[in-house]
Amino acid sequence: MPILRALFAAPLLLALLGLTTVPLPSEPHLTPAATYLPRLVAEGRAPAAALLAHRPSTAPYDTFRSTGPGIRRADRFRAGSITKTFVATVVLQLARERRLHLTDTVERLLPGLVRGNGNDGRRITLRTLLSHTSGLYDYTGDPSAHPLSPAAAVRVALAHRPTNAPGRYAYSNTNYAVLGLVVQRITGHGYATEIRNRLITPLRLKGTSLPGSRTSLPAPHGRAYTRDPADGTLRDVTALDPRTAGPAGELISTLDDLNRFYAALLGGRLLAPAQLALLLNTEATQGVYGLGVYPQKLSCGTTVWGHNGHIAGSYVRTAATRDGRHTLTYRIDTDTLADADTLEAALLEAEFCPVAPGDSP
Repeated sequence: MPILRALFAAPLLLALLGLTTVPLPSEPHLTPAATYLPRLVAEGRAPAAALLAHRPSTAPYDTFRSTGPGIRRADRFRAGSITKTFVATVVLQLARERRLHLTDTVERLLPGLVRGNGNDGRRITLRTLLSHTSGLYDYTGDPSAHPLSPAAAVRVALAHRPTNAPGRYAYSNTNYAVLGLVVQRITGHGYATEIRNRLITPLRLKGTSLPGSRTSLPAPHGRAYTRDPADGTLRDVTALDPRTAGPAGELISTLDDLNRFYAALLGGRLLAPAQLALLLNTEATQGVYGLGVYPQKLSCGTTVWGHNGHIAGSYVRTAATRDGRHTLTYRIDTDTLADADTLEAALLEAEFCPVAPGDSP
């Protein structure tokens, strides 16, 4: 799994707060991942977690489980970098419409935007932005900067030299800040408008929104917490200004909506076959990242596709089989999960290994 920089995140070790389990009364059984959830919370040191798994084939199920206080199935939460999959889908739709090409350079579409300090928009294409191979410095790595627009985020990045030469993978939120500006340049509308018109409304993602400057979460929602690195006190960060995240991570969503979105995306409902193949092509990153999604190969040989999201007070992960028919989204109400790589891999393997008849790896 690629190492993804958290937006607004602080180092976090949270003590377990009130371990309870609240399954939906109507569910006939719990999936393996759902029964694993209490361990994820206890060992991951998060106050609360929830997951929703969906599989329509063979032995169908739609299972929700919450462990810890204050998380419900319908809750809205900040989805962080999962926003990138939405932005990438819009860009690939525009490519299908021939309104842009992935070989277009930043300089061609946004003349003069990326220049200085060794940064050169003539060498950066849309494909390198989508795959995090542009070399642009990640603006969230500058602790003194709090940009409130994509253009301001790019200016922060350009105060630094490139992380790498174009062509080498290095995850950077700046790439998607630039893509947000590209969408506006091509369509005449902000990226949020295009995401709403092209994805949220057609899929009826009623719990999904891009808040812009709105600091509150829509109802219903729970709380979001981080721990102050200075004194270790637990701090409520439910309200925050999402403009710093922008097209790299401002999305608000629900468990149901994220499962529905990734099922539609991987199932071919949002992209034509050629663009879907581009989305899943990881050659440029040696298998690490596609164009707004990444694969994770599990020990049983199954590969799941999706993204994760960090933002202050929230960590989210969605994974799905290649055909989108088997999906899982889980979330915790803190920035980070202790021993995240091990615990997350174990949860995904509990859900997707072995692959049941009728599911696709």
